[in-house]
Amino acid sequence: MALPTLALPGTLLGPASKYAPGPGTHIHDSSVYASIAGTVASSPSLNPTTTRLPLLSISRPGEAGASDNGNILPEVDSQVLARVTRLGARFASAEILVIAPSAATSISSDAAVCSTPFAAQIRREDIRATEKDKVTVQDSFRVGDLIRAVVISLGDQGGYYLSTAKNELGVVVARGEGGEVLVPVSWREVKDLRTGRGEARKVAKPF
Repeated sequence: MALPTLALPGTLLGPASKYAPGPGTHIHDSSVYASIAGTVASSPSLNPTTTRLPLLSISRPGEAGASDNGNILPEVDSQVLARVTRLGARFASAEILVIAPSAATSISSDAAVCSTPFAAQIRREDIRATEKDKVTVQDSFRVGDLIRAVVISLGDQGGYYLSTAKNELGVVVARGEGGEVLVPVSWREVKDLRTGRGEARKVAKPF
């Protein structure tokens, strides 16, 4: 698998047999994962006598080696990656972690990791494009989910307004109560492959 340009906490970077963990990363189940949000870099091992594997590290915005995009603000039509922080009956609260330019069709190397997350909301009517009257927030997201969304309004005191109404928008990383990663099995369900237990989500269509 190719290294991602940007990473969020919990992003799989690669197998521990191929990479060594550096600052901002950790090993879990023989794989290297991101511990923080930032720009991913690969460099020669600092101690080649103990390992010849490339060293993976993550730089936060503003740190040495990081791109200086932390001050970019979300705009209408910008795609974002956000973490769900709270669920209500009519909306989900989230914090925007990564922003892509408004002209971009997906999160790419041009995206900026936010030095400070931006508050946002997803209203129930903006979760799905069809059968909006049947949508429930609890069956679409869970606290801690990472979602791909688009900014539809600069909002008010509650933050930016986001939408996941397109097929390519929605949950991209879901975790169960025990922290296990849940795998998408359809556009509205994720499943724990070990136990077979499924949970409802509004899942983003992979690119």
